[in-house]
Amino acid sequence: MAFSLKNTSRQFAFGLVALVAIAGFDVGSAKAVEVQEVVSKGGIKAWLIEDHLNPLLTIDFAFKGAGAATDPDGKLGRANMVSGLIDEGAGDMDSQTFRGLMENKSISLAYDAGRDDFTGSLVTLTRERPTAINLLKLSLTSPRFDDEAVERIRSQIVAGLKQEETDPGSMAQRAFFKSVFGEHPYARPVEGTFETVNGLKVADLRDFVKRSLARDNLVIGVAGDISAKELGPLLDEAFGGLPEKSRLPEIPAVTPKFGGDVKVISQDNPQSQAIWGQKGIARKDKDFYAAYVMNYILGGGGFSSRLTEEVREKRGLAYGVYSYLANLDQADFMMGGVATRNDAIGKSLSVIRDEWQKMQKDGITQDELDNAKSYLTGAFPLRFTSLGNLSGMLVGMQTEDLGIDFLDKRNDYVNAVSLQDVNRVASELMDPDHVTAIVVGKPEGKLTF
Repeated sequence: MAFSLKNTSRQFAFGLVALVAIAGFDVGSAKAVEVQEVVSKGGIKAWLIEDHLNPLLTIDFAFKGAGAATDPDGKLGRANMVSGLIDEGAGDMDSQTFRGLMENKSISLAYDAGRDDFTGSLVTLTRERPTAINLLKLSLTSPRFDDEAVERIRSQIVAGLKQEETDPGSMAQRAFFKSVFGEHPYARPVEGTFETVNGLKVADLRDFVKRSLARDNLVIGVAGDISAKELGPLLDEAFGGLPEKSRLPEIPAVTPKFGGDVKVISQDNPQSQAIWGQKGIARKDKDFYAAYVMNYILGGGGFSSRLTEEVREKRGLAYGVYSYLANLDQADFMMGGVATRNDAIGKSLSVIRDEWQKMQKDGITQDELDNAKSYLTGAFPLRFTSLGNLSGMLVGMQTEDLGIDFLDKRNDYVNAVSLQDVNRVASELMDPDHVTAIVVGKPEGKLTF
């Protein structure tokens, strides 16, 4: 949940993942990781990566299509508020008892709501697995929503909203999504507004759970100290009590509208923060990996990217600048961001626009392609050094319909990208004349993109 700083047991458990799981996989090869599909007797499916080197288990899961985009009008922030409350007491345990048990057993259970999906994550030591699975089951099937917990979490969210009112990054993001998505649900803030959050009732939260958390929209990824034979009964225990069918509104597809303009939100700050976006490319598009490599070279590669080289290294205009491909269930776009002094933001945007145009017109070089491939394929196996990363990747592979053999094939997809592929996609995708930019601050001089 946004704004929440609770759950020290979560911090401990995820630290444990990083410390004890790092030796569990061969980081030299993605193909050393075997993904198994497990289907329980109750018909619940999960993808599993076994690692018995350390006594630790991580379970990530997502309820597809149950994110904040489904919040009804007048009840914005409902999914987010549920994500903060669903583990604040369940069954016959109030919040203090529930979270105290988690703390004492070093169990991490956390939920989050994005625009598209409602997600959860469990981390536990093997010896505490029965307790952890019972807590997970109770949180999903019988959350309490006691008055004390509801008002405490509501207060946290409201405090976060108050902070966001003056946070440049939050202000820019909200304005950007409203600008490009208009009246579509994606335009609305995940956290809601003061009015809608304060108006949410316990009945609204229970209605979300009843309609949104079901077996037909559930995706599960598991990694760690458990066999496929052991996992089947565990899946039925944890998730078997959920309703068979969800009842979710259909979110329509939308094409973001980018107008080629720069909107300034005045704020009395010594710095200006800018974000911008343009049309994107679908994850399933045959040219996605060409666009992925292109973006790494443009602004996704940190110190290796063109934007960092031109904006930071050569001119000292900003400490950081970036770009990335963004994919939601119903929309695809490309975004970027930079923050710098008020007197430097205009020049920074000008340089970034030049690089946008250069990529569209001239593409990349063979050396840039070779270096990008070397990094992207070499760094990929490093993601396998954490069980939490693995179980999360297994969920992503299923929600994106990438196939159970994706870990074996991913580097082949990157290596198959040719110079001609990248340059053709760059000429078609990059659209410097139709970029929407939001700047928050007191920028000096004329701003263009």
